[in-house]
Amino acid sequence: MTFVTTAAAEPSPSAPRRARGEQTRQLILETALRLFRERGYAETTMRAIAKEAGVAVGNAYYYFDSKEHLIQGFYDRNQAAHRAAAEPVLTGETEFAARLRGVLHAGVDVNEPYHSFAATFFKTAAEPSSPLSPFSRESSPARDASIAIFRDVVEGSSAKLDPELRKELPELLWLGWMGVTLFWVYDNSPEQRRTRRLIDGAVPLIDRLVALSRLRVLRPALRQILALIESVRRDD
Repeated sequence: MTFVTTAAAEPSPSAPRRARGEQTRQLILETALRLFRERGYAETTMRAIAKEAGVAVGNAYYYFDSKEHLIQGFYDRNQAAHRAAAEPVLTGETEFAARLRGVLHAGVDVNEPYHSFAATFFKTAAEPSSPLSPFSRESSPARDASIAIFRDVVEGSSAKLDPELRKELPELLWLGWMGVTLFWVYDNSPEQRRTRRLIDGAVPLIDRLVALSRLRVLRPALRQILALIESVRRDD
């Protein structure tokens, strides 16, 4: 005779608590982003965020140690949103240029609500020692998630690539995306149309360069470029 226990089917008492905790965390993050847009990053304090969110200051610090940690939370959520926005083109296109163009435009779409305070915030993130820098150790989860999107651009495309370039191209595309983001930060054209034109003009050039990289005559130059990238990457 087999006895069936129902203990495993019972919900964990901690599950509702975790759900409430995640709701509170998201409330604090949403409130912070709204205040950053309304007041600016530098002028917004953790105390003001807690007050607007209707939580105790200590509770705000429980979920986020500082404003910098709030921004890291924003980075993580932003990358998830970028992935979701890019999914239709990544699943529906195989041409490299179309995939890259779609992913770049999706990134601009996701960032658009935060353009009003982006320049003020960038002044902090641009400091080499700032944990908010996209190149910092603290930003590595969001950076890796972003590079992974560009890796999918490359791996899911029909482009024929030199094997060494295929390995390095996702990070190179991410660096290009950082350049586009910087341009977008200071783009005051309506709906940041100049950034859109930059993307539409740059993608065919990148596509052409990627195609040319397969030519045997260019392989020595490609190897030199990749070796230079590797030497710059090293700490020694």
